[in-house]
Amino acid sequence: MKRNFGGLLMNIYSILGKNIKKFRLEKHITQEELAELCDFHRTFISSIERGKKGISLTNIEIIANKLNVKVYMLFLE
Repeated sequence: MKRNFGGLLMNIYSILGKNIKKFRLEKHITQEELAELCDFHRTFISSIERGKKGISLTNIEIIANKLNVKVYMLFLE
C-alpha cells in the first residue's frame, strides 16, 4: 500500500512526469518514440508524464539514459 505523506509522493510523481516530458520535447521525440527506445508501452510513458503512475528506479534510470540526462535532473523543480 502506498502512503501519500501529505501529497509528497504525488508531488514527486508530478515533478518527475513534467521533467520527463520537458526533456523529451527538448529532444523532439514523441511519447511513442521514447517508449520504443525504452522498450515500454506508449501509454506507460503517457501515464508517467501525467503523474498518474508509479515507476521503479530502474525504469527511471532507463528513461534518463535514453533522454541523455542525469537521473537527479528528473526530480528538480
